[in-house]
Amino acid sequence: MSTEALAKAMDFMENEKQFHLGFLPTEQSSPLTRNLDREFAVSCEAGVRNLQSVDRNVLAMAKRIFASDEFKKLVETGEKVIRNGGKIVFSGCGATGRLSILLECMWRDCCAGNPAAAPYADQVFSIMTGGDYALVKSVEFFEDYQVFGRQQVIEMGMKEGDMLVAITEGGETSSVLGSVFEALDKGSHVFLMFNNPADLLAEHLERSRKAIRDPRVCVLDLHCGPMALAGSTRMQATTSEQLVAGGALESIMNRLTSSESLDYAGEFGKLLDQLESPQAVKGIADYIAFEAEIYQKKGLVTYFADEYLLDIFTDTTERSPTFMLPPFRKNDDTISPRPWAFVKNPMFSTVETWQRGMHRSLRCLEWEVADYIRMGVPEALSCNPPKIRSAELLKFEVGNESPADRAVTGNDVAILITVGNKPCPTALADSFAKVDAAFSARKYLAVGTSENADFPIPCEMKESPLHLMGHMAVKLVLNTISTGVMAVLGRVTGNWMSWVNVSNKKLMDRGIRLICEIGNVDYKTACIKIYEAIEELERTHKESEEQVSVVQYVLKNLKK
Repeated sequence: MSTEALAKAMDFMENEKQFHLGFLPTEQSSPLTRNLDREFAVSCEAGVRNLQSVDRNVLAMAKRIFASDEFKKLVETGEKVIRNGGKIVFSGCGATGRLSILLECMWRDCCAGNPAAAPYADQVFSIMTGGDYALVKSVEFFEDYQVFGRQQVIEMGMKEGDMLVAITEGGETSSVLGSVFEALDKGSHVFLMFNNPADLLAEHLERSRKAIRDPRVCVLDLHCGPMALAGSTRMQATTSEQLVAGGALESIMNRLTSSESLDYAGEFGKLLDQLESPQAVKGIADYIAFEAEIYQKKGLVTYFADEYLLDIFTDTTERSPTFMLPPFRKNDDTISPRPWAFVKNPMFSTVETWQRGMHRSLRCLEWEVADYIRMGVPEALSCNPPKIRSAELLKFEVGNESPADRAVTGNDVAILITVGNKPCPTALADSFAKVDAAFSARKYLAVGTSENADFPIPCEMKESPLHLMGHMAVKLVLNTISTGVMAVLGRVTGNWMSWVNVSNKKLMDRGIRLICEIGNVDYKTACIKIYEAIEELERTHKESEEQVSVVQYVLKNLKK
């Protein structure tokens, strides 16, 4: 054991207790899916039904929240802010940051296609920790600093009369809470949305208590129990936040344009019923088996889409930190391994794809070294800041450029994905057919109307200005697919994501607790062993190789 590894382990145990989060329900193991790996070993259909059972907890929460005074206040304040010329800003990090961007883009897309909504187009915004770049690739450690959230609020120009809706699954993400405190300082209306009991957070965490107990903050407590995959808040936590925040935003739009109001809990319940039908379960299960087989052959999967591309992107991006998969690769990177899954639009260039999806310019962080120094972050970060500018984001070719780069092994496949109640647009189908790359197979996955689909997942989504139920459907389906594929491939143990990336302090704690539970050791032992493993793997890892899971490395050594 090196002195440095031991010192880092002891420092984390003694001085980073604010990130020891095992007491939170969102970090615990759900009793409903405790044998998830065994369910998928029986059959993919059994595994799918096991995963879907936890989504019912979201419905129970939704019925409570949509009837609450807090939700009513969120909608009424939002409508007033928009009518008075102010702006609504969603703030999040990781999965909730990508959700914040999606909510803004749903609003802008509605305004682009509805003359009655057009005057309000430039009044909804998003702050994602790390900027738009983090939509495509996680920016490590940024979530640990409140000052980053504060700075992004300042750059957004928030002021009195504006409204911040801060979304943090656990209720404790430092960067998101930083945006809360800065928005309060600016005199903005502030709403805080999270998925753990408010009293529990306030009891244990000072940073959460400061926000929750501030009388200027309206709290929406969306707790709905542990995740289907232990600690993976991209699952039910973000689903519930997308449903509630999306329902609020669409309700505001309905009021502004005199559109029909919806029973969002009721419509979500109908959607769950449809996705649990034998036909839908079979479509999801068949696709899980297909994609898992491609990876077992060392092949690559490329999703092609136009509408709902941002939704698909979100799920695909989040597989990397969740299951320790190679992240997306830039077009000037010939060393890093290609990502197992990627997303492209076969109809437009990368620049056009971003513009069509966002209806705005890219909003990346253009910070210089001096900015990091001024914000007082550790020297290791300020002297070597990440490359997260707009020019770097555009190096990820999400448009129709270079499709052949995704067909290199002889076992690679192209998947066309559509979502909605209408057949696949002819222009999209034709563009997909003309993609010039030697894919071994081309398949069609349809969520909704499924005519001619290889993998039909039949369901009918209620039409509405922001198409909220369509966005909910694709999220539920892709969360199930991506988790199911990893379970089939052995990257899930029980219901733990046992190939987790310890890229920030929250994930470090999660990895330690996972080792405790599966390896049957105490917290201190697991902590020391994980820091030892990090040191060992840093010495041996090559850039051209896929990263080794530190957690798996420790568990294998414990078995020995």
